[in-house]
Amino acid sequence: MDTDIQTRGSVKSAARVIDIFELLASHADGLSLSEICVALRIPKSSGHALLNTLTERGYLREGLRERSYRLGPAIFEIGSSYMAQTDLVADGQVIVRETARACDETVHLAVLDGRDVLYIAKEEGTGAIRMVSAVGLRFPAHGTGVGKVLLADLDEAELAQHFPADHPLQQLTPATITDPLQLRHELAAIHSRGYAFDREESTPGLCCIAAPVYRAGGRVVAAMSIAVPTVRFTEARRDLLRELLLKQTHRLSFILGHR
Repeated sequence: MDTDIQTRGSVKSAARVIDIFELLASHADGLSLSEICVALRIPKSSGHALLNTLTERGYLREGLRERSYRLGPAIFEIGSSYMAQTDLVADGQVIVRETARACDETVHLAVLDGRDVLYIAKEEGTGAIRMVSAVGLRFPAHGTGVGKVLLADLDEAELAQHFPADHPLQQLTPATITDPLQLRHELAAIHSRGYAFDREESTPGLCCIAAPVYRAGGRVVAAMSIAVPTVRFTEARRDLLRELLLKQTHRLSFILGHR
């Protein structure tokens, strides 16, 4: 016989879902099916069905232990915008650090602020050639890979507000795009393929590849890049870094509620 506590007038399955969320909120590493069922006094058959449904919908995800469950990114989707920014920085730094360690190159996470990008997370590789950047630093968006990714998500009205079609852009290096129309062609290509390149446009001797990070609802909320000295930015190396970067930006997007 089902012995779980019932509240008069409540729908049993809805109450169980809330109980699961509240239980997992205090177990960051996750709990197994058996542990959840014992703690909430629900049959394994009912618990298994609920956990599968919640996982498929993104409200739960795999825990840190094998065959365990913890709260998923869809919980974030219904959170406040303040928490969204907080989680973007905290979760973003974790992904940035993992990415930098995987490729031993410098990795950035940035958001758009007007005509500039603002770096909110960074992890350096061990190479001698590095981009001049730091968390909290601003840089002209049109001259960076992360900036072009973020600008590529804007519509023409938003873009024209900061980059009028008849105003030349600041030249940061000899390779910087300064023609507003050329920039728009570049942004269209970036939007189509899903990632951007910076070929010494911000720093001589340094290239990067950048990709978008999405929030719930599908808008770009940030961009992540891997910066590489030009001498190491071969076609083979570029392809490997692109694969790694897209994998990691997809991970962060999923954590932020994008499915």
